[in-house]
Amino acid sequence: MFDPKPILKTLPNLPGIYRMINAEDAVIYVGKAKDLKKRVSSYFNKNLPSPRTRMMVSQITHIETTVTRTEAEALLLENNLIKSIMPRYNVLFRDDKSYPYIALTGDDFPRLAFHRGTQRKGTQYFGPFPNAVAVRESIQLLQKVFKLRTCENSVFSNRSRPCLQYQIERCTAPCVDYISSEDYAHDVHHAAMFLEGKANEVLNVLGDKMNTAAANQEYETAAVLRDRMQALRQVQAKQFVSDFSVSDADVIACTELQGQHCINLVMIRGGRHLGDKSFFPKNSQDASLSETVEAFLTQHYMAQNTPPMIVCGVEMDAKGFEEVLSEQAGRKIRIITNAIGDKRVWLKMAQTNAELALGQRAATSANQAAKLIALREALHLAET
Repeated sequence: MFDPKPILKTLPNLPGIYRMINAEDAVIYVGKAKDLKKRVSSYFNKNLPSPRTRMMVSQITHIETTVTRTEAEALLLENNLIKSIMPRYNVLFRDDKSYPYIALTGDDFPRLAFHRGTQRKGTQYFGPFPNAVAVRESIQLLQKVFKLRTCENSVFSNRSRPCLQYQIERCTAPCVDYISSEDYAHDVHHAAMFLEGKANEVLNVLGDKMNTAAANQEYETAAVLRDRMQALRQVQAKQFVSDFSVSDADVIACTELQGQHCINLVMIRGGRHLGDKSFFPKNSQDASLSETVEAFLTQHYMAQNTPPMIVCGVEMDAKGFEEVLSEQAGRKIRIITNAIGDKRVWLKMAQTNAELALGQRAATSANQAAKLIALREALHLAET
C-alpha cells in the first residue's frame, strides 16, 4: 500500500508539474499545479468524488515532481509530457493534423489555393479553417466575387485560350492577358481585405469606382462593379459576424453523455464564421467538463495559432492559460468564461452543436454494436 506522507512532507508550495507512477514504472497521470503541495495532497483525501480518480490513486506507487518558475511554465511542460507519454488517466485529444488555410500566392498573378502544412515566405495565409470543406467553400465564394485564378502555375503558363473558369465567370483569364496586371492586383488586394474582415471597406472602394464609371458613362464597367458588390453583400450576409468585439475568436462548448465528452469549437476569423469542429477525447469518463476543457486548451492551442479571444462555456481558472497563451502568441489573449449578450448566443449554438455531435456518435456506436450482435448470432458464435 502506497504511503504518500513522506513525499507530501517534502513538496514545496510552488508551481510545477507532478507525475503519478504505477507498479510497472509507467506514468499514468501528469498534472500541473500552482501549489504542488496543495494539489498533490488533494488526491489523498478520503472523499474523492470521481471513481476514475479513485482508481488512478489506487495504482500509484511513486510520485515525481518538477518545480517551475511560473504556472504558465508548468502548463507548457505538462502539455509536452502529456503528448509524449499519453498517460492512461489524462484526458487525451488526438494530435490532429494541422488546420487548413487559404493561400494567396506571391506570383505576378497570384492564385487562390488550399494549403495545409509549412507556410512559405511571400505567400499570404488566411485562417485557420475548421476543415477542408470550409476552405473550398470560401475559395468558391472568392472566385465568384473577385474572379481570381486557382490553376497551378504549370497550367497557367501554358494556356493559349481561356479555360472553363473564365466561361462560367469565376476567373478573369490573366493567363491570356484578358485583364491587366494592375487591375488583377486590385482584385487580389480586395480579396485579401475581405479575408481580413474588411468587407465594408472593399464595398466602399467598389462603390466609389462604380459611381465614377457611371459618371464617365462607362456603364458596362459600372454594371460589373455593381454585380460584384451584390455578390459581396450576399457573402457578407451569409458568413459575417457583427456581434464580436474582435474579428478573430473561438467559441468552445463541452457536453457529456454516458461518460463520453464532446468539445465543439466554433471558429471566427476576419469577422467571418468559418464553421465548427467537434472533438471526442479519450479517457474522459468521470472527468468534469472543466477538466475536459482545460485539457483541450492545453493540448489544442499549444500547437495552433491562438485568436485574441476564446469564449468558454464552463467555469474555470483562466488566468494561467491566458498567461501562457499570451506569452506564446506574443500578444494579449483573453479567455471569457462568463459570456453574456451575443457571445452567450454563440456559445449556446456551440453547445447545441456539441450535443448533436455526441448524440450522433452515440447512435452510430449503438448501431455498430447491434450489427456485431446480429452477426455473432447469425454465425452461432459464443459470447466472449
